[in-house]
Amino acid sequence: MDPCMNLKSKEPRMSHPTAVADVIATRRIEYLTRGRQHGPVTRLMSPSDLGAVLKPFVFLDLVDTDGISAQGFGLHPHSGIATLTWMMEGSVGYEDTMGRKGQISRGGLEWMRAGTGAWHGGDFGDGGPVRGFQLWIALPREAELGEAESLYLQGDAIEREGPAAVLLGRYGSAKSAIAAPAPITYLAVTLKAGERWRFQPPKGQTVGWLAIGRGELAAPDALHAGELVIFDESDGAIELLAETDAEFVIGSAVKHPHDLVLGYYSVHTSAAALQTGEARIQEIAVQLRNEGRLGR
Repeated sequence: MDPCMNLKSKEPRMSHPTAVADVIATRRIEYLTRGRQHGPVTRLMSPSDLGAVLKPFVFLDLVDTDGISAQGFGLHPHSGIATLTWMMEGSVGYEDTMGRKGQISRGGLEWMRAGTGAWHGGDFGDGGPVRGFQLWIALPREAELGEAESLYLQGDAIEREGPAAVLLGRYGSAKSAIAAPAPITYLAVTLKAGERWRFQPPKGQTVGWLAIGRGELAAPDALHAGELVIFDESDGAIELLAETDAEFVIGSAVKHPHDLVLGYYSVHTSAAALQTGEARIQEIAVQLRNEGRLGR
């Protein structure tokens, strides 16, 4: 499948009158997309399209339940990947097969490294509006069949550098509490209208993108809520101006060197690893059915 299907090349966009003068873009925008929406979930990338371009970032959903009736996500499996769910608004409940269960709220995150296989699920918390991003990361070959692990952090446990919460990696003097499986930087940024912000990726992290959860940015073209923006492959800086109050996530990484071998909920580096991961997923499914946590 063409990794760039369902994308459109960057086209000239109208900007705030001061945006072009105030923002000197040192990183070219290659593509942008609004993805595909289904109910409260907009799929901005998946392993069969943009994930092949942005790997190790292989999947991104924007969840926004405002004005939309939404159910939670029942227990479902993964292998070969890590997932990171970032909460911008509201709260979600969670449970996983590593024995953890609870709730995370605005400014918190869920991290699950599925490795050889794990299941997780959740609900939409207290019933109010929920907004957030869920990201999948392809694990390197040495970690894709490792032991599963999970970590849940509330906002006060996440270090910040200026307007950026450091979800993975290091930025300035702030560092994530999560041990990233590969050289990755993943930040959640909040800007007030008129604020400028410059992101300099670490050397060698040539994969770069951002996705906007709320508001508008200029880079220097106007970028809108609900869009995923892909930058050219380089480790040049990304310069942004907030045209309105804005919230977004931004990622950079050293490119994942392996092909993506796909299962329904899994991403591996080889067919043999995928077979091992899917076999472990089925073993866990039997246990869950015996415990009455899955339908028979």
